[in-house]
Amino acid sequence: MVVPSVFAAFDEDGDGKVSDDADVKRRCLREAFGMYASSSTEDTITPASLRRTLSRLGSHELGVEECRAMICRFDLDGDGKLSFDEFGIMMMA
Repeated sequence: MVVPSVFAAFDEDGDGKVSDDADVKRRCLREAFGMYASSSTEDTITPASLRRTLSRLGSHELGVEECRAMICRFDLDGDGKLSFDEFGIMMMA
């Protein structure tokens, strides 16, 4: 028998089931993506939003052009920004 409080630690979404590793990883990835996204309404990471977040995290030496170069490496559709899927690919590289 699983003790309810122990079970709750593995039921991260509160659906009464033990969360799948893939679901947990995707939620963590989504949370990280949200930190870098350009706004809460736009679901992309732009060079400016990447620079802003990196600056908040203490990396003040990178400019927008360096951030643009970082994004370009994983910008698969060439739109100059990262979608959630492109961000996921970058994080797994």
